[in-house]
Amino acid sequence: MKKTIRDYELNGKKVIIRVDFNVPIKDGIITDNNRIVSSLHTINYAIENGAKVILLSHLGRIKEENDKKDKSLKKVSDRLSELLNKKVIFIDETRGKKLENEVNNLKNGDVLLIENTRFEDLDGKKESKNDEELGKYWASLGDIYINDAFGTSHRSHASNVGIASNLPSGIGFLIEKELNVLEKAIKDPKRPLSVILGGSKVSDKIGVIENLVNIADYILIGGGMAYTFLKAKGLPIGKSLLDEENIDFCKKMLEMYPNKIILPIDTVNAKEIKDDAEYTERFVNDTKEDEIGLDIGHGTVKLFSQYLNESNTIIWNGPVGMFEIDAFSNGTKELCEVITNTKAETIIGGGDTGAAIIKLGFKDKVSHISTGGGASLELLEGKTLPGIEIINEK
Repeated sequence: MKKTIRDYELNGKKVIIRVDFNVPIKDGIITDNNRIVSSLHTINYAIENGAKVILLSHLGRIKEENDKKDKSLKKVSDRLSELLNKKVIFIDETRGKKLENEVNNLKNGDVLLIENTRFEDLDGKKESKNDEELGKYWASLGDIYINDAFGTSHRSHASNVGIASNLPSGIGFLIEKELNVLEKAIKDPKRPLSVILGGSKVSDKIGVIENLVNIADYILIGGGMAYTFLKAKGLPIGKSLLDEENIDFCKKMLEMYPNKIILPIDTVNAKEIKDDAEYTERFVNDTKEDEIGLDIGHGTVKLFSQYLNESNTIIWNGPVGMFEIDAFSNGTKELCEVITNTKAETIIGGGDTGAAIIKLGFKDKVSHISTGGGASLELLEGKTLPGIEIINEK
């Protein structure tokens, strides 16, 4: 079991907390501050226990100097200050005397946010490739390291693995909750356990399918990946998304687990992908050559509902249709309504699935929405996460 922030005496200590402030910013405005809010429990705990808090986060990807203009964490610092109701010291650099002096001048309960860690990627991807010297430098700024950025824990970066390799370490409350929820759902679920898998490509979910097919009672498949499974059954899919390299994998899964893998029986098809496209709902064996499948149909929703209504645990990773376009969001929306009216614990993977749940107004009606799409996916694959694996054991 990993050490947590509760396992350390924080008073007077410089505590480096890796948070996930990778929030969407449009025209200089933060459009969704959910990730900032999710970090407050750990930050406030550190403040209340007398820590000198040093925060690290990335924001977007930095490939060239021009990317830095709209990827500064200054806006995040201002929003965090409002949420904490106290001043947050923002340092517009990732290393140097200015940063070191401010860190050394911190008083108990102060909060300092360092500039976007990925600014270091302009010089040989030092952050993303876990540069040893950078990890040691950031570690030299603090006494204790706490990882509370679940969304980046599947990556080995200087700001997680690098720092944790050089300091006493623990996890924060956000990661602790993510692990408790996701690992329990996989290792000791209340049964029946049903898994909804969507998204575009089968290749993205091979590891998840191979792991969960041995754990779940049912795997309900929608989204773009469903059409590769339907093709593997010899059904027409028109111009729908096809992951040709993995047709044989789909055939194998269907042959080995015919009663566990549940496929759509009807789909919503259109001839082009656009907001005002004309669309038709058809049984899967009636798809026309010039049609693209873009959502599950009403019959599939009813079929899936039979399994979901019996379930005591539901894990959902990947939208079952192109929910960004209203015409093709119905399947995802109807499944949201189904799962939120069951008795089951409902666990939503991050990324697009979490975005869909929030956009469609079901955020407060599910048990848990993961803050990390890639990280939750790798946990569902049964993988260990480097950013958590490195943390000290109790």
